[in-house]
Formats: sequence, C-alpha cells, structure tokens
Amino acid sequence: MQQTCARGGRFTFYLLDDFTLHAFSAAVEALRLANAVAGRPIYCWHVVTGDGQPVLSACGTRIAPDGALAEARAWPHQPVQSRLIVVCGGRASPPEDRALEAWLRLSRRNRVPLAGVAGGVYCLARTGMADGHRCTVHWEHFPDFSERFFAVDTRQSAYEIDNDLYTCAGGNAPFDMLLRIVEEDLGQDVVNRICELSLSERVREAGERQRLPLQARLGIDNPILIRIVEQMEANLAEPLKLADMTPASGLSRRQMERLFQREMGRSPARYYLDMRLERAHLLLLSSSQAVIEIAMACGFSSASHFSRTYRERHGCTPLATRMAEADRRRLTLAGGKEESRMVFEERRVA
Repeated sequence: MQQTCARGGRFTFYLLDDFTLHAFSAAVEALRLANAVAGRPIYCWHVVTGDGQPVLSACGTRIAPDGALAEARAWPHQPVQSRLIVVCGGRASPPEDRALEAWLRLSRRNRVPLAGVAGGVYCLARTGMADGHRCTVHWEHFPDFSERFFAVDTRQSAYEIDNDLYTCAGGNAPFDMLLRIVEEDLGQDVVNRICELSLSERVREAGERQRLPLQARLGIDNPILIRIVEQMEANLAEPLKLADMTPASGLSRRQMERLFQREMGRSPARYYLDMRLERAHLLLLSSSQAVIEIAMACGFSSASHFSRTYRERHGCTPLATRMAEADRRRLTLAGGKEESRMVFEERRVA
C-alpha cells in the first residue's frame, strides 16, 4: 500500500508464498491503529514479492504487492529508508532464495533492522545474520530450525527483539512485537489506546511463552500428571523409560498407568508414542529434513520402525504424507499464479 508517512516510518513487508495472512494482518493493524490514534500518518507500509506479482496466502487470499524485489533493492539509496523489513512466511520452511538473502544482507549493511515472522525466520537465519542472536520460531518449527541453525540462540517464545533483529512465531504475536516499536516512538498512552480499540487486554513482553500452559492445553489440573507430560515433551528425541519417570512423580508404575487411563484415556506408553508421532507429522509437513532424520529426532531407532508405526497411526507412510503436502502446495501456488495471470490479462485487455 503506497502511502505518505513521517520520515523513517516506512515498513517493508516481503511476502513469501503460502504466508500466513493472520500474522501479516496483525502486524499491519498495529501500524494502522497507531496512525488512527495519533491522528496523522506516522507509519506507512509497502508490500513486496519476489516478482512483483500477487502472492497467495495459506488461506487462499491473494495480496497484490506494491513492487518487486528488484525495485526494493534500490530503496537504501533513497532519502527515506525502511524502518523495518519484515519477511512474512507460513508454516513450512521456505526454499532458499539467493536474491532475497542478498537483499537482506544489503539492507543490514545499510543498518536497516530486519524481522522474520513464522517461516520467514528461516530466511534471516540462512544469511548468517542471526548467529549468536536470540531468535524465536513457532513450536512446530523448533525441532527442524534448531537442528539446522545450531549457532542461533533459538527460543520458543512469542517474539524476541535482539538489537536490530526481530523475530516472531506468528499468530497474534506480530501485533505485540510491532507495538513495542510504537511504544518507543509514541509512548505507553498511545499503545494503551490501541489495545482498547483492538480489544486487546495487554501487550505481551518479548520472551513470553507462545503456547498455552499444559494445564489449559490438555484440560487437566493434576500437578503430577502435568509434571510427567512435561518430562515427555522435553525428551522426544531420547524417550525416557516409564521406570525413569515414576520416582520423580512419586507414583508406582501401576498408579501411573491408572492415572493416565483415567485422565488421558490411554496408557502412558501410548500417550508418549502419540506425542512423538504428532511431532514427526508436523516435521514431515513443515520441514525438509530426511525421513530418517525425522525418525531419529522423534525417538525412533530406525526408519523402518518409524514408517511402520506412523502408518498404523495415519494410514499412510511418512513419504506419502510429505508427497501429498508437496502436491497441495504446488497446486495451490500454480492455481494462484494462473488466476493472477488471468486477472492481469483481463485488465490489460479492458
């Protein structure tokens, strides 16, 4: 959206294919409401895609950009630079893009702060500029991201701000992250009024948790059971034996079996296995790791054991799941580009 704004108040949003519309709109709404409360155009925003063509979001909505990456590369030489460049992604880890990464490095050399939202954090990490910095990723991305980028201080928080590097897990968190910038510029009173307009109770601090506490997530209030499930979640790659968990819980094996059957409707071993299979399923959908790497990351001793167990649970092999997801993305992207081309042709003829 081409707009006029105060000097230094331009935000550039680079939208990746299959980006999350929720996260993108949350960030833009923070800026729009800041302008509304201030009563003048403090901030403006520009949307960029790689080729300058409309890009399809994960929910199927097309967003028309203001320009292409080639045009954005010239902006550092203009009087008004971007206040922040925000790379918006989705659930999947995006493919490598040398042109995008070169632009991000150029922008950083020109002292432009960078931000990654959801899968967009991968783009920042590939440049090496996130090494040694705190970066948050969505909990779905965490196993894959932390394995790939071991030099990054990877967190599972809602958002992180480490000097001029902003990272955000997605969802509503971009709203909170951008409001921290608004607070620096316009003060707490403006942010409070924005929260009132958006019906937000408060602005989360950097580093706050992104997932609901186990008690709310699972709908349980038994502190012993919560402690056991926390142990399971923390040890997916190297599963603990039930005997190793019973002393810490203060329960015998039989007592733990009864507790899980009553509260969770299955045995502790079954619940632990389902948790590992769920993590594996998410990695198959959102990462490019080899199946054997995913198997090891989820505590399976071999690819054949993992494949057999996964098929019993999901009715298909891990490879079939990955191929189906790749086909879905390819068809969605192809359909969106074809529709955009047809709209462009209709307008040109008219």
